[in-house]
Amino acid sequence: MRIYVDFDDCLCETAQAFTKIAFRLFGKRVPYEEVRFFNLKESFDLNEEEYEQMMEEGHKPEILLSYRETPGASEVINALLDEGHEVCIITGRPVMTYEPSRKWLDEHGLNRVELFFLDKYGRDTFYQKGSYNLELEDFYGMHFDYAVEDSPLAFQYLDHFPDMKVMVFDRPWNRECQLADRYLRCADWNAIRRAIK
Repeated sequence: MRIYVDFDDCLCETAQAFTKIAFRLFGKRVPYEEVRFFNLKESFDLNEEEYEQMMEEGHKPEILLSYRETPGASEVINALLDEGHEVCIITGRPVMTYEPSRKWLDEHGLNRVELFFLDKYGRDTFYQKGSYNLELEDFYGMHFDYAVEDSPLAFQYLDHFPDMKVMVFDRPWNRECQLADRYLRCADWNAIRRAIK
C-alpha cells in the first residue's frame, strides 16, 4: 500500500506552536481548541502584515525544528514501513523549508519516508521541476491507497483519487466539515493504524 501523509498537524503540532507565536508577537491569545479556521489569519484575527510576519517566524529553521511530534506518529509510520508499506509526506510548506523539514523527519526516526512539497495553498511558486517539489499534474499522476490529512483546503486535491481512503486527523478547524463516505475522522495515530489494517 502507498500512503500519503500531510506534515503539519498530522506529524507535528504546528497549530499549537502558532498559538504561542501569535501571542509572543502580537499578544493574541487564542487557545488551541478555538483555532476554528485553517486560515490562521482568520483564526488569530491578524492583518496581512501581521500574518506575513507570523508565517515568516513560524517557518524559520529553528522554529520548525522545535515543533513537537504528534503522539504516535513516528511509531505508527515506522510500523507501516516495517510491514512493507510506502509512506510519502506531501506537505504544503514553502519549498524553501526543505532542509529543516527533512532534518525534523530524520531526527524523529522518519528517515525512510519520502518528502515532497506541493503548493496546496497558493503560497509558493515552483519555477522548475525538482526531485522533491511537485506540480499538481505530477501529484495527480501518483497513486495512493490511503491519505492522512487535516486541512479542509487540501481535500479538493484528494478528490482526484476516487479509490483512496482518507483519514481526516481530527482538529478544531475540520470538525464542521461534511465528510464523504470514503473520509474517516480519526482522533489519533492509533485510530489511523486501525483504519489502515
